[in-house]
Amino acid sequence: MKPKATIVHLPVYQPGKPIEEVKRELGLTEVIKLASNENPFGSSPNAKAAIEAELANISLYPDGGAVQLTEAVASSVGVATNQLIFGAGSDEVILMLARAFLVPGDESVMASHTFPQYKHNCEIEGAISIEIPLKEGTHDLDAMAAAITDRTKIVWICNPNNPTGTMNTDAEIKAFLAKVPDHVIVVLDEAYCEYNTTGQFPDSIELIGQYRNVIALRTFSKIYGLASLRIGYGIGHPDVIRSINQVREPFNTTRFAQAAALAAIKDQEFIARCREANTAGLNYLKEQFEVLGLSSFPAHGNFIMVDVARPAGDVFNGLLRRGIIIRGGHMLGFPTSLRVTIGSREQNEKFISALTEVLAEVPVGV
Repeated sequence: MKPKATIVHLPVYQPGKPIEEVKRELGLTEVIKLASNENPFGSSPNAKAAIEAELANISLYPDGGAVQLTEAVASSVGVATNQLIFGAGSDEVILMLARAFLVPGDESVMASHTFPQYKHNCEIEGAISIEIPLKEGTHDLDAMAAAITDRTKIVWICNPNNPTGTMNTDAEIKAFLAKVPDHVIVVLDEAYCEYNTTGQFPDSIELIGQYRNVIALRTFSKIYGLASLRIGYGIGHPDVIRSINQVREPFNTTRFAQAAALAAIKDQEFIARCREANTAGLNYLKEQFEVLGLSSFPAHGNFIMVDVARPAGDVFNGLLRRGIIIRGGHMLGFPTSLRVTIGSREQNEKFISALTEVLAEVPVGV
């Protein structure tokens, strides 16, 4: 049996190594995972209680329309309920966008080093991915605008960008949107937006009110700490959301995910504490990198990309032997860099201690 021709060349997504596998392979009793941008502080206790309460309904299908959660999120972000769509993580909303709007021969513009699921889903639909090189680790919006043609259907902007952690400002995004034709959907993937403290992050809700072709993606996997439950959402013009809903699978989010997300979004005190701890951890890592003589991209999420000036694979393996899992840049298009999730204070200190040892062992150079 032959699969469809548009997928035969696609790589299978490779997540960060799981803790259990590393313990087993290396005989370690303690492993710290700073590879998948998860929340080291877990999730709101209210979310855990909501999951426990939902166990009584495990035999029942979930609400296909996620009505209660839709109302809560709409109230929280300031949009109408018909401007929201939920998916099994924002990943599924990306899939649905590609399914709803792309046909073979369409073009889709994205950065050269960004979240790989944009390109993955575009090519499944037979669309052509136009990849624009990053500029100092950040989306080059002028070049992306210049790449738009009559065949362009979707532009993807990951903000903050994964894996570099860099941010395009509100002013930059507004200037870009002024150049984009009405027929092109602009996706602002804001998976890490809740971590931002700059005051310059784009107001995507305002932009959605001005531009019917803008859709923002958000998730409960990051700062809300619900990664295992797989739930995220898109915000956009009602007409765009209706089109995406037409390709959505029934019951695509679970009762547990909906209940936990509903409780989590109401506990903004927990979110504020996580944001504050993340900022402190990020500042600590940046300070330590300077001490070690390492440069890093400006970071605006819950991770940072640091150039270790050595083969990333060698540093990755050295850290792994010490029970520290990070993402090696050699897997992400940055051969001498590491992408590191911001952990707890203890985790960050152990990472820096291990990194210091590894840098002393691995010679500089590629």
